[in-house]
Amino acid sequence: MSQIRVSLGFAKAKDRDLHDFAGTVSASLYGKAAFPNPPVAKPALDAANSDFDTALSAQAQGGPAATADKNNKRLALIALLRKLARYVEDNSNNDLALLLSSGFEAVTSEHNPTPALVPAPKILGIKNTGTGQLTLRSSTVDNSHGLIVRYAAIGADGKPGPYTETDPFTDSRRIIINGLIPGTLYSFQIRATLAKSQVTDWSDAVQHMSL
Repeated sequence: MSQIRVSLGFAKAKDRDLHDFAGTVSASLYGKAAFPNPPVAKPALDAANSDFDTALSAQAQGGPAATADKNNKRLALIALLRKLARYVEDNSNNDLALLLSSGFEAVTSEHNPTPALVPAPKILGIKNTGTGQLTLRSSTVDNSHGLIVRYAAIGADGKPGPYTETDPFTDSRRIIINGLIPGTLYSFQIRATLAKSQVTDWSDAVQHMSL
């Protein structure tokens, strides 16, 4: 069974629709047992949405500077929503009802078919390149737009904890992950982004310790 994915269509929504969508996520996601540790706290999301709303109102009376400020606030809000979308996707256990309960929407197979013929990339190597820094090397995927990494610290039970997912990288030979805890073992996986918002499956996990 293919994985149910969170739609990122909100990034292309009209300004007011984006503002309303962020409000829906704020009201729906937090406090649910299935989503105990969202990577963005509710006050942070609400503050970004409020700043965006204020910038929208100012744009109606302002000039180019007001429009630029509105655009910056929009991008900041979208960045937070993307982090939450990844978290919801990873913690929904392929349960559509659970995913939808977060306020996010699911990708429909009719519009975004799973690219089953495109194999997942492989992690070819991981090196320690600084304190709390690892550099990954990946195989390439034809017609890929970028490579996304997700990683999690390995707990005492030997299982990975909550995943952190990166923005896409374009250089498969030098994927730098910063901010890791020295002396901690991490699990890494990688996938490629394709056309029409499609992605490959996640690669096999590779573990490496941060120094």
